[in-house]
Amino acid sequence: MIQATRTPEIERVAREVEELVVNLERVIIGKRPAVDLAVSALLAGGHVLVQDVPGVGKTMLARALARSIGGSYKRIQATPDLLPGDITGGMVYDAGRGALRLVPGPIFANVVLADELNRTTPRTQSAFLEAMDEGQVSIEGIAYPLPKPFYLIATLNPTEHHGTYPLPEGQLDRFLISASLGYPTVEHEVEVVARQQQAHPIDSLQVVTELSRVLDWQVQARRVHVDRSLVAYAVQLAVATRTHSEAALGASPRASLGMVRLAQAWAVCRGRDFVLPDDMKLLAPAVLTHRIIPRSRIPANVIIDEILNRTAVPVLTA
Repeated sequence: MIQATRTPEIERVAREVEELVVNLERVIIGKRPAVDLAVSALLAGGHVLVQDVPGVGKTMLARALARSIGGSYKRIQATPDLLPGDITGGMVYDAGRGALRLVPGPIFANVVLADELNRTTPRTQSAFLEAMDEGQVSIEGIAYPLPKPFYLIATLNPTEHHGTYPLPEGQLDRFLISASLGYPTVEHEVEVVARQQQAHPIDSLQVVTELSRVLDWQVQARRVHVDRSLVAYAVQLAVATRTHSEAALGASPRASLGMVRLAQAWAVCRGRDFVLPDDMKLLAPAVLTHRIIPRSRIPANVIIDEILNRTAVPVLTA
């Protein structure tokens, strides 16, 4: 049984998050579902994999989010000759001090965009793993913490395969969600073009919150109640991907945990201190799809839809 409550702090978080989303929509027009997912992933402390065609706003989403929360932003363009040190930085000799000092790489930012991540080698891709998992990077055997919050948005271009390297399963598993912006409708594209006749809207985008509040949002999200039956539901969905006849590789326990944390963030963004079954069912595809490797040409999203249709959804009483 759940008891519905709306505490002042939960309501405050919901208002502030809505203000953030509205601010982002000044730049990312007509993509509210994708924006909601990206913001919820931020509150859940996860990272986002965006698989989409060029020119639909992936870079703008990262820049707008960083500016809206008053955070630092760095962009890493993945290329075949990119090295791990180009991402993490390294130690250089400071003649004035007579000692080595750290020159931080672009990974040291609140919002990092790794553009076309699959264009760099697996060795360089692995430089992101420690940052994504532990919020730190190790250089010369010393661990250096990354700024908090740390939020990585990585993009893949699904239409090109020449000169690309597939992401390892372990790296795919570390992205909380996968998302897509897609082409805008005609009406929204007209609005996009009209708004950029004089200047890009991001140039006048305002800071609507501060980094300390984002960290507070993340704390509030972790406090959202998740009924044990919903935890079991998340686990059942993940397990079903491992046993599905058309899945060569299914979702790990990290996916079950991610589904619960994303649902908590989704709920707090809507002013609730509890998760609903509909939250879990709605968010499951974003958490699971990129973690499945199909055996045949059946798309992963078709496998997920089948699993959702045949898995009983818990019924909660209020």
